[in-house]
Amino acid sequence: MKKLFRSTTDSKLTGLCGGIGQWLGIDSTIIRLLVVIAAFFSFGSVILVYFIATLFVPKAMSNDFSFVDHY
Repeated sequence: MKKLFRSTTDSKLTGLCGGIGQWLGIDSTIIRLLVVIAAFFSFGSVILVYFIATLFVPKAMSNDFSFVDHY
């Protein structure tokens, strides 16, 4: 069973949509579009849920050490 994490590599704002996209196995752009459409039709309550979820969903541990110079 996969755990839900906020993405560190596919992040526009908080990484939540990128993490949900990775968790579901679909493109994060689709998730972002759905969030924007849902926020419009819910008069902004989805935005509140988004930021509350950001507080509870942990950020993924990055295994990318490309910033370290290897000589």
